[in-house]
Amino acid sequence: MRYVAAIGMLPVILLASLPAQAQMVTIKPEQIGQIFCISSLGNDMSPTGAVLADDLASLIDNAFARSNEYEIAHPGDKPPMGDGVPWRTFPDYADGCTVGEASVRDLVATVVINYTFSEYPDANYSNSLILLPDYPENGPPYIWRIDDIDLGDGNTLRESLYAALEASTE
Repeated sequence: MRYVAAIGMLPVILLASLPAQAQMVTIKPEQIGQIFCISSLGNDMSPTGAVLADDLASLIDNAFARSNEYEIAHPGDKPPMGDGVPWRTFPDYADGCTVGEASVRDLVATVVINYTFSEYPDANYSNSLILLPDYPENGPPYIWRIDDIDLGDGNTLRESLYAALEASTE
């Protein structure tokens, strides 16, 4: 009789050992900022590529492709994307990067990114990530994606990339 009870309990035991269905968790805008800062400080922006809006990623790829064509056509000249993607106002390496205030208004999130220079504190500055929601095919929840970066003084990452594309045609 014990064996019958044990065999009867076997499906319950096996069912309990199966993994539960995973629930998708939306990454908060502040966490996108943290990914961006970690990438920036590590001098490797590839983790940021995973959180870019698809059209921004395509724009970056197109700018590099055109810049490479320019370099082939103009040997010795610095290509428009010769300094890489203009992820921040200044290409100088900042030894500090922190996430500042994040706000969401009308499904647009803005995340302040603070860059600091330990030896030159007067050079510290901030940029802002502009995030938009991306809705996956299987429905909610949405995923925040970097759609642009406000580089200050009216400049944005997208504008800089469009300027590089335009310069590549000259």
